[in-house]
Amino acid sequence: MISLGIETSCDETSVSLVKDHYKVLVNEVVSSIDFHCKYGGVIPEIASRIHLETINEVTRSVFKKTALSLNDVSLITVTESPGLLGSLLVGLSFAKGLALSSEKPLIGVNHVNAHLYPVFFQKAKPRFPFIGLVISGGHTSLFLVKDFHNFKLVGRTRDDACGEAFDKVAKLLGLKYPGGPEIERLAKTGNADKIKFSFPGLKDSFDFSFSGIKTAVYYLVKNKKISVKNKKDICASFQKAVTSILIDKSIAALDKYKVRNFVIGGGVSFNNYIRDTFRSSFKNNKVKLFISEKKYCLDNAAMIAGLGSQLYRSRKKRSRFLIN
Repeated sequence: MISLGIETSCDETSVSLVKDHYKVLVNEVVSSIDFHCKYGGVIPEIASRIHLETINEVTRSVFKKTALSLNDVSLITVTESPGLLGSLLVGLSFAKGLALSSEKPLIGVNHVNAHLYPVFFQKAKPRFPFIGLVISGGHTSLFLVKDFHNFKLVGRTRDDACGEAFDKVAKLLGLKYPGGPEIERLAKTGNADKIKFSFPGLKDSFDFSFSGIKTAVYYLVKNKKISVKNKKDICASFQKAVTSILIDKSIAALDKYKVRNFVIGGGVSFNNYIRDTFRSSFKNNKVKLFISEKKYCLDNAAMIAGLGSQLYRSRKKRSRFLIN
């Protein structure tokens, strides 16, 4: 079985072919990030226009690289939510056109859920149930995942998402967009114990809140000339504090639901410090940790094709068939 995945939720235009649920044949990603950098964030109108201009050529490229055609595809999958409305519309319209013209079934996929799927492309796969953490520019979510159909949201951000907090703190420090890589770069030579950032307790909850730490950085640098050394210390301390709260909430969720498998996905999981700190924190306990390969951390169509194929295989009533 070969599934075609289409992902256009934000600023990446991605098309992929996945065979038998777990083997990525090709995963093509074209980003429009260079068009957004000068504005300090993603501009929805620009993103949707770039999707419109590139999606057909990206799809052609995918088939050309594999020497396959649409006739070889059994299923078409597409991101249906969440995301920028204009961007989603481009992908959905394109996918529906392909499905109708080729008489192939089409399934819509939640791309936040799909961020937890890339670990299934690895040789060692998690067992259900597992706790999944999605950390990205727009989402910070903890899920109890019982199967490919059953994602129970147990914790979420109440304000800024994790990646959003990185971008906003970077902007306060005069760093370029996207802020995550810039903060990680400076943090490598900074003192992570120089500044003690605190977080709201949010007791009896697995929810996150990152707006407070952003505000703390604002008052720390307001009307001050910040040296490069101070910027490095702020970045290192900020990165350490955010990672600590991610780990603390994750461990609490694992204990509460008595689950021994833990999965991390999403764009922020590209961060080496976060990856390494999670590994060291879970090293001496009985929890099995699975982190998406870096090439599948950002929005991509392989995760859409993979999860979509699992939903199709189960044929449950809960499957979201857009066309069948």
